[in-house]
Amino acid sequence: MPINPTHAFVTLASEQFDQLVEFYHALLGLSPAPRLLNSYAEFQLSGLRLGIFKPKADHQDEFAGAGGGMSVCLEVEDLESAIATLTQIGYPPSGEITQASHGREIYAYDPDGNRLILHQST
Repeated sequence: MPINPTHAFVTLASEQFDQLVEFYHALLGLSPAPRLLNSYAEFQLSGLRLGIFKPKADHQDEFAGAGGGMSVCLEVEDLESAIATLTQIGYPPSGEITQASHGREIYAYDPDGNRLILHQST
C-alpha cells in the first residue's frame, strides 16, 4: 500500500550549519524561511523545499561523510551564469560541462561535499 505523501523535500545534515546555509543563500539568491537559529533553515524553491539541519549530538555519526549517492539537482536557465556564481562564492565546479541526453550539466560540491548537479535543458 502506498504511503501517499503530501509533500517531499530534500534535507542536508551539517555540522557546518551556518556555512552551508550561507552557501545556499548565496547560490540561490534566496533567504531561508523558516530559519531557526543554529538548527534549521529551509529554502523554498519552485517544486522543491531544501531543508538544512544540524543533527543532534547522538545522531552525528549517522550523517557524517559525503552525501553518497544523493545529489541536489538544480535546473538553471543559464549554466555559465550558474558556474560564475559558484566560482564567485568560492566553490567552482571541479570539471567541465558535459552533454547528457537531457541537456548540458556540470558537477559542483557544497561546503560539506554534497554533490550539486547544475543542469541546463536543451
